[in-house]
Amino acid sequence: MTEATGTAGMPVSGGAVPIRILVADDQENIRAAFRMVLDAQPDMCVVGEAADGPAAVELARRLKPDVVLADIRMPRLDGLEVTRLLAGPDVAEPARVIVVTTFDLDEYVHVALRHGASGFLLKRSGPTLLIEAVRAAMAGDTLISPQVTMRLLQHFAQTDQGGRRGAVVSLTEREREIVRLLAEGGTNAEIGAELFISAGTVKNHVATIQQKVGARNRVGIAGWAFRNGVCGAGPVE
Repeated sequence: MTEATGTAGMPVSGGAVPIRILVADDQENIRAAFRMVLDAQPDMCVVGEAADGPAAVELARRLKPDVVLADIRMPRLDGLEVTRLLAGPDVAEPARVIVVTTFDLDEYVHVALRHGASGFLLKRSGPTLLIEAVRAAMAGDTLISPQVTMRLLQHFAQTDQGGRRGAVVSLTEREREIVRLLAEGGTNAEIGAELFISAGTVKNHVATIQQKVGARNRVGIAGWAFRNGVCGAGPVE
């Protein structure tokens, strides 16, 4: 177990405090890669590293980082159990945990979200999505790797989770465009580029859409879109 020192809580340019991140992965090269990407961002700093599950839980409870990146397959305690202990429904002060894995298995995604994960990323998703996932978690959002989004939506549609099923919801044409692109796995930056608007404008639209469809996060919006035929499939009966 290692702990970073010297940068935690120090203001960045403009006086803002950076997002404090704990990286938990049993592979040192992965931890080093994540640290390099995240520490290069002006609004982020890695404050600790853990090589196994118990160390991740102990460090998270002691350092109280803003976001925890947790690999699924770690020694002694896997990332799903780490997520439950830090972000589960019984936790008084839940942490923001983003589950990161090499393994594209639906069961992992469903369990991670049930345990309160603030995101689910495949390691091959790349640094841009990693950075956006951290920022999304800080905004109270949930970002899922596009590679697993459509299968996840099918699961949500079949089990009727998230959003108002069958309710009459009035969306503007721009909002419907954003819902469709979000349901196809687009990030705020990608949606903005597609529609020639800023990522911040997309974020504002997503917040409005979330209220209109009664969804808790962007996963719920996408599930609503899938059920109601907004993303190209017909409504699920």
